[in-house]
Amino acid sequence: MSRVLICLLAALTLSGTVHAQTLELSTSGVPLDRVIAIVNEGVVLQSQLEGQIDQVMGRLRDQNAQMPPADVLRQQVLERLVLQEIQIQRAQHLGVQVSDEMLNEALRDVAKRNGLPFEQMPDALASQGVDYASYRDDMRREISISMLRQRDVFPRIYVSPRELDQALQRQSLQADENAEFDVSHILLSLPESTTAEQMASVEKLAADIHDRASAGEDFGQLALANSQAQSALERGKLGWRRLNQLPQFIADLVAGMKPGEVANPVRTPTGFHIVRLDETRGASTGPMLVEQIHARHILLRPNEVQDDATTRQRLTALRDRILAGEDFGALASVTSEDPGSASRGGDLGWSSPGTFDPEFEAVLATLEPDQISEPFRTQFGWHIIQLQGKRTFDQSDAVRRQRVLTALRESKVDEETELWLRRLRDEAYVEIRNL
Repeated sequence: MSRVLICLLAALTLSGTVHAQTLELSTSGVPLDRVIAIVNEGVVLQSQLEGQIDQVMGRLRDQNAQMPPADVLRQQVLERLVLQEIQIQRAQHLGVQVSDEMLNEALRDVAKRNGLPFEQMPDALASQGVDYASYRDDMRREISISMLRQRDVFPRIYVSPRELDQALQRQSLQADENAEFDVSHILLSLPESTTAEQMASVEKLAADIHDRASAGEDFGQLALANSQAQSALERGKLGWRRLNQLPQFIADLVAGMKPGEVANPVRTPTGFHIVRLDETRGASTGPMLVEQIHARHILLRPNEVQDDATTRQRLTALRDRILAGEDFGALASVTSEDPGSASRGGDLGWSSPGTFDPEFEAVLATLEPDQISEPFRTQFGWHIIQLQGKRTFDQSDAVRRQRVLTALRESKVDEETELWLRRLRDEAYVEIRNL
């Protein structure tokens, strides 16, 4: 198995913290491992730091990227490990647990994405010098951190109706709403209680980095050396995103930029940001047409008094009455046991494929307009359906609205996560030992 595959396996965890190490002993029997940082009641060990540095350096070599100065890389990696330890401690304190079933499912997904049978993962990792038990432990930690962020960060994210409408309006003015942007980013954090001197110092550094990047200096190296964002060890890369998936201040910047351009520093609550647009791409799509159906139904549920056979007989009698001229809607409103549609005369409205139970949709597919089905059973009870019409519908607007809503929530995750991590870091006791 290639080194590339192992890198892929690591990248599919949240931050690739795979390390396989044991405490080596000197000839005198003294452990060579030592504590690098004390984090609340926990520690970061030298073996963890060295293992993570090896992983990052391996990834940079695979990308043919220039290596940052050793002390800079060491500091960046250590800070990430400190933040991970703080998050793990909080997850444990809150009782966030990752079951073996959840862990195995995540590992199966990693194996599947790499075309590797799950059963072969231990041997494949061992062939690259990675201990499978340590890999599982690291994966469990990363899933735990992900669950913690979903608990702590996601509830803070709110998209107002006005924000959604404004985003839809902005999108409608774009030449191609499907255009994607490859963006790199540097964050220079500001402490919550910032003095005028600190502000001036960070602002001056941001201007200096902007000038160096604009003059052609490697942006990825500048990010590795200076950025306090979670993307620092990825050379500042945010990856390909649509405008509405980016934080709004970044989207506003890159919308008017050309590839290779570096925007002037921007200040937000998290600090000063320097943004570079690396590349753009886009692909237009046509309308999203679906075949919708309009139907109404009557639902009766079996119970202790009325078994399946009796329920079916009642529905058959109701069907006969409708065929004899009685109004379907009137009968549905007084007999149907579907609380969602009975008040509307059984009307289910216009529906797209996949809306209903598979057995329900299978019967619908056999009907012609105005035809009434024979009684049939689903997991919800016994039904008769009348198909009232079919149409071809362009659901682009509904899909677009949902996509923009999802993208707006995603665009707020990065900055909200940075603010959350900064609060956790400020509240934690961290003692860095001599590196």
